[in-house]
Amino acid sequence: MATGASNSLSLPSSSVLVDSKPPRQPASAPPQCVSLPSRPPPPANPQSRLSKTTAYCRKVARNVIAMATGDAPALVAAEAPGEIATPELPEIVKTVQEAWSKVEDKYAVTSLAAAGFIAVWCASGVISAIDRLPVIPGVFEVVGIGYTGWFVYKNLIFQPQREALLSKIKETYSEIIGSG
Repeated sequence: MATGASNSLSLPSSSVLVDSKPPRQPASAPPQCVSLPSRPPPPANPQSRLSKTTAYCRKVARNVIAMATGDAPALVAAEAPGEIATPELPEIVKTVQEAWSKVEDKYAVTSLAAAGFIAVWCASGVISAIDRLPVIPGVFEVVGIGYTGWFVYKNLIFQPQREALLSKIKETYSEIIGSG
């Protein structure tokens, strides 16, 4: 009897057969985990990918240079392979370089530019802080609309006022530019 009781109390190590029955599984068991598709393996030679990218970028650069200069793409591509074509600088860059070389006190100009940048940054912060206040932006909008209406009435509706405004603008422009 003791041996029979020990056999009935022992648990099987396998869950396949318990009481001579297979384990119960639902007919449509949902998967327990979902896996993402695997990534493709990395390229065998990463240098070939880099060289292809570099070659493509050079080709695009040659085409852009060809379009800018008006030359045929074949003429630009016919340069020596080791030689890098240096494009001409735009006219505005040349003008800025000439103006910068004429400046005597570069330290003062650089300081003024930095101070101007900081002032614009601070003004932007102040304006954004004012914009977050609940009533002030609406009041500023009404004031702006009112001033715009007043300016149009005062300067743009009638012919003599328009002519006076245009002459004032031209005068101010000539004072700033320095040409008469």
